[in-house]
Amino acid sequence: MENFFGITGTPGAGKKTLAPMVASRLGLPCISLYDQAVSSGLIRQGDNDAEVDTTILGRFIVKHVSGPALVYGHLLPYVLGGRELRRVVVLRCEPKTLKRRLLARGYQPRRAMENVEAELIGVLSAESMTAFGESKTVEFDTTASKPASAARVISKLLKGSGGPSSRIDWTLSYTSASRLRSLLSGLPTESA
Repeated sequence: MENFFGITGTPGAGKKTLAPMVASRLGLPCISLYDQAVSSGLIRQGDNDAEVDTTILGRFIVKHVSGPALVYGHLLPYVLGGRELRRVVVLRCEPKTLKRRLLARGYQPRRAMENVEAELIGVLSAESMTAFGESKTVEFDTTASKPASAARVISKLLKGSGGPSSRIDWTLSYTSASRLRSLLSGLPTESA
């Protein structure tokens, strides 16, 4: 039943740019979880953000998408499980670079901080390993990679051709309080 390949990662890591390129290289349809949720009417507007019922979205995709496909989105570990995914690549981005990307996109400071913190501690990587298994989960650093070369490497990783044996751990670069403060400076640190 492993019908899908997946790409996930923190917002700003490069999913929207790389997934269509990778799908094209693999000769597969490319399915955005966000676009699928919108077109299927599965997004509810919450107080501060849109909410997606990930269980219903997962059932919808399994039922309505036939044949192999590349599925991508930051909600992937919450939408599909190890039985549906052959392999997943978690896109990672150095937190300081991610912060710049998100603020340049117009993210509100609080939302940018949440995503930078999630990337710093590897939330989506850990969630992917739990949902899909460590053997199916590979990380790829997009911080300084060019899209065409990144798509080529990610395509190979999804096919099962190699992959880094060690996991990315950004916390090793932020071992001092001053470096951590520098990363989170300009972003709110208390809940409103």
